[in-house]
Amino acid sequence: MPNLFEFALIWITAINIAAFLWMALDKRAARKRRRRIPERRLLWLAALGGTPGIFAAIHGFSHKTRKQPFRRYLFTILAVQIIVAGLWLAR
Repeated sequence: MPNLFEFALIWITAINIAAFLWMALDKRAARKRRRRIPERRLLWLAALGGTPGIFAAIHGFSHKTRKQPFRRYLFTILAVQIIVAGLWLAR
């Protein structure tokens, strides 16, 4: 049975891969003028730990680079995650 660290590592890896792939799918849908993935869903993936995957996709695909509300929410999620991680590590 995996310990907490192993579970967290598996979770973070999986959620970041999913976030990256969903951003890739959204970029593809945007290019083909198809139905897009709602930004709220992408932000939930970030909030669940997929922030690095979202940022990698933003830079890798030049996707969502001009969407200021999306980027502002994403940086807010990142700030909260850094604070929570810092508090957890400091205990």
